Amino acid sequence: MNPHVDEVNRDTLAWLAASGMIGDDDQFERFRLARYGWLGARTYPYAPRELCQLVTDWCVWLFAFDDAYCESDRRAAEIARALPQLYSVVEDNEGDEPVENVFARALLDIKTRIRKHGTADQLDRWRATTKDYLFAQVWEAANREDDVVPTIDDYIFMRRRTGAMLTVFALIDVAAEVPLTMDEWRHPVVHEMTEHANDVVVWDNDLISYAKERSEANIRNNLVSVLVGHTGCTVQEAMDRIGAMRDEAVAAMAALSPATEALGSPAVDAYVNGLKYWISGSVDYSLTSSRYVGAWQ
Repeated sequence: MNPHVDEVNRDTLAWLAASGMIGDDDQFERFRLARYGWLGARTYPYAPRELCQLVTDWCVWLFAFDDAYCESDRRAAEIARALPQLYSVVEDNEGDEPVENVFARALLDIKTRIRKHGTADQLDRWRATTKDYLFAQVWEAANREDDVVPTIDDYIFMRRRTGAMLTVFALIDVAAEVPLTMDEWRHPVVHEMTEHANDVVVWDNDLISYAKERSEANIRNNLVSVLVGHTGCTVQEAMDRIGAMRDEAVAAMAALSPATEALGSPAVDAYVNGLKYWISGSVDYSLTSSRYVGAWQ
């Protein structure tokens, strides 16, 4: 647990309230009870105060955007029309006109802080993964709109993007203050380790959030529903299969560890540790957060 958790949680709520991304008091209260500061503190326990604040605020932006655009009845076209302003902010093309979209304004603040603390390569990496995430939300919305349960292969491929994990993984070395070189970020072993970690976190999330999502519009975009819909198995059988899949991915990460250590890079070592913190920390957080726990009761 990051020792700055209480201050980070307090200031993240203040940042969220000032951003305009939350529409009413009831929604803000749900965010307060969810204690998102504990997510940042568990997944980036090594980060200094200011950087833990940055990564936690980014996680909260993702949750707020998810609630507004991705777990709602928003149509694919509506999300697509929001992309130009969001992309413009990410790409430094916002121009002289004021940024009207509240999510774009908050995104601009996050990007400014990443630029302050990170290298140009780190910023570009976050930009690329964020654009990939945003575009993938149109695919998710189209599934909701057309009442489509994606195929298993399509879902696994796109879940690596809709889950936003690459955007938070891209900030691990910023928070650790040990920058990866572009060659290290693109190294086949590092890439494979990242992909397995991505799968583990999003599959864990699908398992943990199924109770919350099963009566919501976005339930088609959950691996449990995908397996039930395409294999005819029961919900429990689907969950058991996902559990086996995530255990195989964890085992693959363990098998890759000697290869990452052989690179002899402190930055790679810190990054791999950061992936492990995300796997354990996201589960620890989810099992104690009102965002998920209430749905199981």
